Amino acid sequence: MDDNQGALAGSKTDKPGLSRRTLLHAATLHAAALGTGLTAAPLAASESTARRRRPVVVIGAGAFGGWTALWLQRQGADVTLIDTWGPGHSRASSGGESRVIRGMYGVDRVYTEWVVRAFEIWRDSARRWDADLYHPTGALWMFRGDDGYARASAPVLADAGLIAEPLTRKTARQRYPHIDFTGIEHLWYEAEAGYLTARRACRRVAQALVEEGGELRSAHVRPGPLDNGQMEYIELDNGERIHADAYVFACGPWLGDLFPDVIGDKINPSRQDVFYFGPPAGNHAFAEGRFPVWIDFGERIFYGVPG
Repeated sequence: MDDNQGALAGSKTDKPGLSRRTLLHAATLHAAALGTGLTAAPLAASESTARRRRPVVVIGAGAFGGWTALWLQRQGADVTLIDTWGPGHSRASSGGESRVIRGMYGVDRVYTEWVVRAFEIWRDSARRWDADLYHPTGALWMFRGDDGYARASAPVLADAGLIAEPLTRKTARQRYPHIDFTGIEHLWYEAEAGYLTARRACRRVAQALVEEGGELRSAHVRPGPLDNGQMEYIELDNGERIHADAYVFACGPWLGDLFPDVIGDKINPSRQDVFYFGPPAGNHAFAEGRFPVWIDFGERIFYGVPG
């Protein structure tokens, strides 16, 4: 999922502190788990049934926590997924109706490669669950100045098997006569980009975890004490203690509250206001199929999702 969010439109501003991108790169290098390490390779069926399924607790049922829990369950762990208000709730970073998903990230190959893998998994999941969660509407990038970001992205996208092509304003006006391109210097179209139905996706991933043998609970979690680098247990708001081989904390902006000594105020969530616009009755020009995800790339970045 993209960190750009909006359903139908939003704006993005940067705040000081530990950025989401920095945090994700760190997470790539250091597993976000406290406890005994888990193998990254899936267990063969005979191995998984012969061995004890190792208990793992994942705290946070957003995009990161939900998918982490599901993959660990599929790899042979016995997973309990816990969220204070449940998957897809309105306070979550992964809540809301939609998120843009796109592969254009400048020269950041890690993000682009993750997106390629995500496209594969969303398509597979759509078939597996008979659920329409990924909507490949294409993304129209509109640059009010230099389009160096897109030009730098193009070879990275091509290496990953994705396509982004520049459009002339004449071609763009022919495709989208209902868009005012005043002030736009350059245009690019990214074919496989689109949007995800975020709230539905988080809930469907959690449902899949339960269907595949995991457990979903709603509770507030407090980290337990550490002993030689191992967390002994977590404690729920009712006083119950849960012991596991590993604990994964995917709590987004609440990580600083849970681990004030380690993270503290290094995570500063930024607010992205969302606006909804209703076209005139009977006007389907801005509906999916006739209108793409769009990104207005200027001094401030605005982006939107079709109806």
